[in-house]
Amino acid sequence: MLKYKIDVMKALAERGYTANRMRREKILSESTMQRLRHGENINTETLNAICVILRCQPSDIIEVVPTDEEKIKYF
Repeated sequence: MLKYKIDVMKALAERGYTANRMRREKILSESTMQRLRHGENINTETLNAICVILRCQPSDIIEVVPTDEEKIKYF
């Protein structure tokens, strides 16, 4: 399971990338922004765009937290 370390939408807004701007400039779709707001998974292309805008690495944004089921299955 992926867990967000930061509020991505807030961090983007602090850089001047509001939801309106991202929709207008077609940076992120509304459905992608909804997934971010709800802490759901995003694709690597979206993660790349976010990292470029925020000038950071993926590990600054997300962390992998294995569920109990994943621990049993893979450990």
